[in-house]
Amino acid sequence: MHPYNRLPSSGHSTPSPPSSPLRSPRLRHGRSKAGKFSSGGKSLAQRLSWMLLSVLLRRQGIFLFAPLIYISGMLLYMGTASFDVVPIIKHRPAPGSIYRSPQLYANLQHDMDSDNSSADAISTIWKSPYRGGEWKPCVNRSSEGLPESNGYIYVEANGGLNQQRTSVCNAVAVAGYLNATLVIPNFHYHSIWKDPSKFRDIYDEEYFIDTLKNDVRVVDKIPEYLMERFGSNMTNVHNFRIKAWSSIQYYRDVVLPKLLEEKVIRISPFANRLSFDAPPVVQRLRCLANYEALRFSSPVLTTGESLVERMRERSAINGGKYVSVHLRFEEDMVAFSCCVFDGGKQERQDMIAARERGWKGKFTKPGRVIRPGAIRTNGKCPLTPLEVGLMLRGMGFTKNTSIFLASGIIYNAEKTMAPLLQMFPNLHTKETLASEEELAPFKDGCYRLHCLSS
Repeated sequence: MHPYNRLPSSGHSTPSPPSSPLRSPRLRHGRSKAGKFSSGGKSLAQRLSWMLLSVLLRRQGIFLFAPLIYISGMLLYMGTASFDVVPIIKHRPAPGSIYRSPQLYANLQHDMDSDNSSADAISTIWKSPYRGGEWKPCVNRSSEGLPESNGYIYVEANGGLNQQRTSVCNAVAVAGYLNATLVIPNFHYHSIWKDPSKFRDIYDEEYFIDTLKNDVRVVDKIPEYLMERFGSNMTNVHNFRIKAWSSIQYYRDVVLPKLLEEKVIRISPFANRLSFDAPPVVQRLRCLANYEALRFSSPVLTTGESLVERMRERSAINGGKYVSVHLRFEEDMVAFSCCVFDGGKQERQDMIAARERGWKGKFTKPGRVIRPGAIRTNGKCPLTPLEVGLMLRGMGFTKNTSIFLASGIIYNAEKTMAPLLQMFPNLHTKETLASEEELAPFKDGCYRLHCLSS
């Protein structure tokens, strides 16, 4: 029977059309083989590709495994690839981070040697720098008396000769500002310089005390009745470990109360322990100490004046004028800078040994990273003798200029001094100007020997 349509039509019912006959499974299978996905006449690889594509299209969820399949394929590939040859990535150093002065000198040497210019900076550099005439001192000594002292300050000046001189000037400024009595500074014995010199060996102690008498009280020792409180032992005196470049306000707020309480205090070490940024009253005392009160002791002064006279004689071609250059290329200076020059493996070994000898453990602390390239880029490397020579020639000094070399023992001098001597053959040192007998009294202390060059 045909199904009955219950929807009314044009007054009578219409039977449904008969359903299509079922297709034979065999016929459907045959069509599938000959239809869209038929692989007849194709290679095995093509058949497999079509089959894989067919599966993927029918099972779209398999795409979730695509990343896993990709990673597995990469791992299989890497397992078969050879990594014996590792690609080399060349790092280009930053400009100015490598010592290239020898190459620069090689490019300029021919032009410098053939330069016959008559203009010489030696003839113009001593002209008056301004229209006002000669320079005049701006620091005057006080003529008034001093109020009662707040106590005694004892300092240990550490470092080299320049650092010690700066420490003395700072000590005078601090003592004057705190209305304290300054004990003649003690020079710290250092493992590098190994100089036992005392203040009086280098400077005129009596002149120093007399020059400052109306500005700062200075004595050569602390009264015994005060030292008895500390067992006559300076190490028992309260010692301030002051940070470098501390302000003068720190001394007023922190040091002065302890000074008033104890009447004797000690500051060690004292190099660079006062900020350069200080009020005029402090700067005045600094200048007074440096330019007026600090005068070399008689032996140093006499020998130094003799060296100056001999340099003028050897500079007759330039009217007795010469240039004094203080090279800072001693081994300790090069080691402390942590800069790299052109000495290769030997230089590296020398600097490591010098740093450990002079500053045990300071440069090998855990976490400390030394970047020689960055140090050079920041302009913190000492100038080599070659670079000093290039600078002087660039300033207009010709090879006829007389040079007095004021310095200690130059590191690897045979190599590093050669280009400077080529640029300035008329170069002299205290050793070339004075006899061994004249220098003998100063060789037991390198500070006094260095004073001859100052």
